[in-house]
Amino acid sequence: MQTGTTPTTLDPATCEQARLTRDARFDGLFFTAVKTTGIYCRPVCPAPTPKPANITYYPSAAAAAAAGFRPCLRCRPEAAAGSPLHHASSELVGAALQLIEQGALDGQSVSALAARIGVGERHLRRLFDSELGASPQDVAATRRLLFAKQLLGETRLPITAVAAAAGYASLRRFNAAFVDAYAKPPREFRRGQGRPSDERAIELRLPYRPPYDFKGMLEFYARRCIPRVESIDAHGYRRSISIEGEPGWFEVSAIKGDSALRLRVHEVRPLHLGTLVNRVRRMFDVNADPAAIMRTLGREPRLRMLVKRWPGQRLPGTWDGFELGVRAVLGQQISVAAARTLAARIVDRYGTAHPASADGGLGALFPQPADLVDAPLESIGLTRARAATIRSLAQACVEGRVDFRAVQTLDATLTRLCALPGIGMWTAQYMAMRAHAHPDAFPAGDLVLRRIAGEGTPISERAMHAIAEAWHPWRAYAVMLLWRSAG
Repeated sequence: MQTGTTPTTLDPATCEQARLTRDARFDGLFFTAVKTTGIYCRPVCPAPTPKPANITYYPSAAAAAAAGFRPCLRCRPEAAAGSPLHHASSELVGAALQLIEQGALDGQSVSALAARIGVGERHLRRLFDSELGASPQDVAATRRLLFAKQLLGETRLPITAVAAAAGYASLRRFNAAFVDAYAKPPREFRRGQGRPSDERAIELRLPYRPPYDFKGMLEFYARRCIPRVESIDAHGYRRSISIEGEPGWFEVSAIKGDSALRLRVHEVRPLHLGTLVNRVRRMFDVNADPAAIMRTLGREPRLRMLVKRWPGQRLPGTWDGFELGVRAVLGQQISVAAARTLAARIVDRYGTAHPASADGGLGALFPQPADLVDAPLESIGLTRARAATIRSLAQACVEGRVDFRAVQTLDATLTRLCALPGIGMWTAQYMAMRAHAHPDAFPAGDLVLRRIAGEGTPISERAMHAIAEAWHPWRAYAVMLLWRSAG
């Protein structure tokens, strides 16, 4: 499989080699369907390898399911790393996939989804068929099924809670989907596992394609963590959250000997699990394709050395885009430590107490946009201009002029953010990198980047752009590596 090709253009020789060697780097990038059994598998499936003549390769689980194949019960496609959105050859399909991951088709029509990304329903269906080999409904149905299968296998949630968490409108539809896909109802997957427990913590695996530099991710978050909202140690990351006004908290840690992170969720209703898991996956960038990133960045000598030094570099995201936006404004022209101190003051003054998360070293929720619209932030040490910028950002979020959860192109994101007073291109690019997880966001005006590129003497922003042309579409990952080398 070659980077830059459309998802339906699979290289049979590469797929065959990955399948025969059970190469984990390709896990989730394609699926193997076996004509004689009617089952589709991950390339790492431990089952005996079938004859090549009996195999068809598909770019996604949805495409294999749409062709009539059932998911393998041995390798469990739901345990595969997610498909990288950049494998869609158009921004429209990538945007639609991101919305589907957020549950856009769980209660809405395809026409409503198409309207949200600015195209007609017929055109969107054509794009999905040509690029993914599956319809939007097929993708959404496979997402629901595989997430439900994961919840059945990894948690003790009651079946009714699993159905709601996976986005099924009724228990009848949930049962019908499992009978159609697995030829047995969901309860069959619980036999021998005892009764569901009432433990408040829910634990799930977040699979990724290796390598993954989890230590580097923790170090990045640790330097920027907001006391009482976040807590980081050598073992993992914890933070308090609010979903639709309901507070909770979660923790993420590595699983020794497994290409997956462990997510433990506390005080969160099952109904919100799909939203939470999707946001945490983006936050920790578990869907990234490190091999594709390394192939591009490794062509530049300096980056090649850094990629070898820190294999598995990920793009650190954020739980809440508004919180990240406030942090970005706070960090303008001051140190990371100073920005962290100011953020802590904002939480102390305007945040909400969350005693239930105190056991995780937390205890507070970051304020919502409405909490800061009229806040006298100058009283905690902010300059008048910076305080006005945060209030303006908060007002834009309340009015919907800025929506950090909306799916937008990089250019559209930058245009909306730069329209706000006090937010320039550097801040907008940084927010695009982390709040919107744009892999090609690039703060070319950053002094540290320009100094590194000039070997001690800062080069011009225009020259920085020229150098980074070869880094498309992974400029944000290059930024993370270069910043890390400067540290």
